[in-house]
Amino acid sequence: MADLMTLVGKTYVVKTFGCQMNLHDSERVSGLLDQCGCICVDETDQADIVVFMTCCVRENADQRLYGQASAMVSAPKPPCGRRVVAIGGCIAQRDGEKIRKNIPAADVVFGTSALASLPELLAEAFADDGSVVEVDTGEEGRGFSADLPSRRSQRFHAWVPIMQGCNNFCTYCIVPYVRGREKSRTLEAVVAECEKLVADGVREITLLGQNVNSYGRNIYGEPRFAELLRAVGQTGVERIRFTSSNPKDLSEETIRAMAEVPAVMPHLHLAVQSGSTRVLKAMNRSYTREEYLDLARRLKEAIPGLALSTDIIVGFPGETEEDFEETLSLVKEAGFSSAFTFIYSPRPGTPAAKMPNDTPHEVIQERFDRLADQVARQAHDANQADLGTLSTVLVEGTSKRDDSVLVGHSEKNQTVHFCLPEGLSAKDLIGKIVDVRVLEAKTWYLRGEVEGDPR
Repeated sequence: MADLMTLVGKTYVVKTFGCQMNLHDSERVSGLLDQCGCICVDETDQADIVVFMTCCVRENADQRLYGQASAMVSAPKPPCGRRVVAIGGCIAQRDGEKIRKNIPAADVVFGTSALASLPELLAEAFADDGSVVEVDTGEEGRGFSADLPSRRSQRFHAWVPIMQGCNNFCTYCIVPYVRGREKSRTLEAVVAECEKLVADGVREITLLGQNVNSYGRNIYGEPRFAELLRAVGQTGVERIRFTSSNPKDLSEETIRAMAEVPAVMPHLHLAVQSGSTRVLKAMNRSYTREEYLDLARRLKEAIPGLALSTDIIVGFPGETEEDFEETLSLVKEAGFSSAFTFIYSPRPGTPAAKMPNDTPHEVIQERFDRLADQVARQAHDANQADLGTLSTVLVEGTSKRDDSVLVGHSEKNQTVHFCLPEGLSAKDLIGKIVDVRVLEAKTWYLRGEVEGDPR
């Protein structure tokens, strides 16, 4: 076993690509390295250890990883004289030892279930001459990353994983192959963690899972997400969000809990992926266009003012113009306030990657542009409803362009900008909740001024 004292005093940086689950995993990696006596720095040039936490859901994440990680070969020498590069997350789980062929700088590869082994892998890498790649992509017998120490990027917000893995096997998605099958934490463990976070000053918790609506099925025999929402709501946390939700598993009990628990924010991200029932079937999404629209209607009836956002894929193999027109019309009928839109990219190892796709790229691009225009118009219109109203905002930091402008998110997850009130510093407000009178409603953000005292 390698001597972990080798890591004491080493500097490190963690670079994250991908979803909220990767962000949470990165916080756990930082917590582990802090526990080992490592020192967090801002730039890779200053780092003895560079950890890349990766996503392989879309092709651009692979490209970003390969570009940045490969650049480590020619980077200036680090403070200790030798840099160790570690690749973690979904790409590491998918590619394992093959990563060294594409990224010669890689010294350590650790999979999605192997976070706890990272310190020992790093120590072993420092102990050898760099010719060996330390690899751990084992899945069996591993605990949840939530049991590991954490360095939260925001003291007032925390990611809380409630489950890992996915059983849905959408034909375009690599997640079940790199994150494994659904495995839930006990309700008691999740609630206990939330209670500790609230005691530590956390005001907003985001519950994480590949499909939170099926939470608990593997240990209780049926989903218990609605019960979990109610239990977390009783911890005293002021804001609860959750992701991701599959429409097929969103129950009436969960809708009632969302409506009845005051801390659950009036925003839901509910990926539709396509408005065509034919394409949804090819994607193995297990619901129809009509079922999705009915669900959206019931949600908005139960939760007045609910902001509904979604994911949409354009150019899935076999998508016709008629299919795409159905997607455009569903976007209007569902009344999305925002949407993440993507051009389909085949992921090796998924069934969709083998499907013929002869639609010209220029046709797909034109469809994508039309969809993006529609989404932008709806986002603009949705924000107009808040013009002149008071928006309750959790302040997260300052604008990247202007330190005198503060930024936070509303209850409906809108980005809100406002000027620093006279007599206060940014430090006085970050992590506080303020009421902002909305004076401008743009497509992607609101702008206003603070009324009343922060709390």
